Amino acid sequence: MSLMNFITKQLIEVIEWTDDSRDTLSYRWPDEDKEIKNGAQLIVRESQQVQFVSAGQFADLFQPGKYSLTTENIPLLSTLRGWKYGFQSPFKCDVYYLNTRLFTGNKWGTSNPVMMRDKDFGVVRLRAFGSYDFRIVEAPKFLKEVAGTDQNFRLDEFADTMRSRIVSVFTEALARAQVPALDVATRYSEMGEALLQLINPAMREKYGLEITTFLLENVSVPPEVEQAIDKRSSMGVIGNLNDYVKYQMGQAMTAGGDASTAATLPATMAMGFGMAQEMMRSMQSGGQGQAAGSSAPHDPFAPPAASAPAPAAAPASAAPQVLTPAQAAQALGVSEADVMTEITAGNLKARQIGSQWRIAQSALDEFLRG
Repeated sequence: MSLMNFITKQLIEVIEWTDDSRDTLSYRWPDEDKEIKNGAQLIVRESQQVQFVSAGQFADLFQPGKYSLTTENIPLLSTLRGWKYGFQSPFKCDVYYLNTRLFTGNKWGTSNPVMMRDKDFGVVRLRAFGSYDFRIVEAPKFLKEVAGTDQNFRLDEFADTMRSRIVSVFTEALARAQVPALDVATRYSEMGEALLQLINPAMREKYGLEITTFLLENVSVPPEVEQAIDKRSSMGVIGNLNDYVKYQMGQAMTAGGDASTAATLPATMAMGFGMAQEMMRSMQSGGQGQAAGSSAPHDPFAPPAASAPAPAAAPASAAPQVLTPAQAAQALGVSEADVMTEITAGNLKARQIGSQWRIAQSALDEFLRG
């Protein structure tokens, strides 16, 4: 091999790079100690940029196209190299390809719950996750702050940094917005657009990146808060407690068997107690009406004993007129806590004597009638 052929093989004549990985952010073109020939061809494809770095300093930046490397096409590099009147000899320079396409579907999420004040729940912990799309917009800043001199800088090397930065901005924005936890789900799109305005200035200034789309997909509360919300919703669906007890009794009666008897026992006791009170009131009102009205017509054929006025019936034994919450709960077939809830809400009238509560029978009857 002649000396001229050897020298020719040590010179780079065409510089180009095709990416098949789909996750490479930047790529340092391997020179293998070869020198770039004067007039060498540089090919930059769509969704690519090429940054030249000479002796640790950023030189020319090339957009998509085909270039012949001469002093006319590399003015910054010519200045750094001191080529005042052009150059003819080969030179060495680091060549970085940057992938400027849109990187889509990147996931983000809070590794730990975010503490915030909520008007419905007080202090509550929220978890959130979603996705975002981004691209490189400032090649020198990205190389300087993120990729460095890495030969092949991939997305997974930067994912954790991006995620932590996004979560930090999301937490700050959520605190500023003061959106109730129950209303966040209705404002996913609005919050995503608002967060873009906060995230992008920081990303561009620090990393040379731009977030094009930011999606908030879910915000959730801890399991214990979810259970409390479910219980609250269930109470709202039940509505009138008296109607609910009757419904439960009817459902159990149609099922039949010993299970239905056990299930309907509390409700049956409550309903029977109410019916007995109604019968007692009817009997008392009937007796008073007969005493106030005229006497029955005299039967001339009746014996003297029969025609004598009937002795007054002995008054029926009166039912307890005052109940404790525990007695009322037993009569209604519910827990004592449910009775106290109704008293606190004002649905069941009661009076507190000292530290104890007492419920008049009339108040319980009125509550059962709805």
